[in-house]
Amino acid sequence: MKIGSYQLNSQTMLAPMAGITDQPMRQLCCRMGAGLAVSEMVLANPKVWNTEKSKRRLVHNADAGIRSVQIAGCEPQELAFAAKVNVDNGAQIIDINMGCPAKKVNKKLAGSALLKDPRLVEQIVNAVVEAVAVPVTLKIRTGWCEDTKNAVDIAQIAEQAGIQSLVVHGRTRNDFYKGDAEYDTIKSVKESVSIPVVANGDITSAQKAKYVLDYTGADAIMVGRGAQGRPWIFREINHFLETGQLLEAPSLEEVRSIVVEHVKELHKFYGEFMGVRFARKHTSWYTQTLNQGKEFRSIFNALETPNEQIDALNKYFDHLN
Repeated sequence: MKIGSYQLNSQTMLAPMAGITDQPMRQLCCRMGAGLAVSEMVLANPKVWNTEKSKRRLVHNADAGIRSVQIAGCEPQELAFAAKVNVDNGAQIIDINMGCPAKKVNKKLAGSALLKDPRLVEQIVNAVVEAVAVPVTLKIRTGWCEDTKNAVDIAQIAEQAGIQSLVVHGRTRNDFYKGDAEYDTIKSVKESVSIPVVANGDITSAQKAKYVLDYTGADAIMVGRGAQGRPWIFREINHFLETGQLLEAPSLEEVRSIVVEHVKELHKFYGEFMGVRFARKHTSWYTQTLNQGKEFRSIFNALETPNEQIDALNKYFDHLN
């Protein structure tokens, strides 16, 4: 699959997730086989760019792989300006968020709330595409609610404006993340446009990835929650798509290496205080399926320094061996 002039090296992508797909997570998933890892959402409103969180999200030059940055907002010219700033800071692809279901985003008529206003969608995609010389992509849901599914109409507006690829999450905004994703709408979108279409929603295994690709005809799949605590899911999917064979699960020693290195990178990226706190979240996901994971998490979450966390992880994995 290509996005503009950028050739992806696999059919798998890491979904943008606020507070999760930071630089350490993106770099790890790219090493594990993700063909593209989209950044956390950057708000288009420049008034919020002075926060530490926003400053970290506005630096892209050190990212691994193709640098795709997601922007969110509801004012066409504000989004166009944000796109320019992010390109100046190293973004190679700009992704527009029209899929986020969060209330704090939707109440500002951003994210998936935009799907209720196709005219505004058209103004936004035109403004952003015209503002930058890099490819612009779009992420949407199937619609606002079950009775107003308009993903096909939005996809056609996007294609007409020059959007280079489209990700469709197989739920409406009102579904949030409840129930099962549906793929009929994604299939209809793929049949209605000629730009690449990426399927997203409930892809948690190599077999599910192949099923969704086959069923929808999509050009690639995007993994979100399925990569939390399992960044190796990308190489598992890639191997299954290439060979039809399931890849052996990573050894406990490899899992240890991945977890410890990821936690160290979080400490380095965020600094001691915030790095320790972000490490708790990721370590919780990594240990969900490991023996005595619950007991370990209660200990790990009380630790306050990077050295304590690394020591605790090594002792935990030593005990599991």
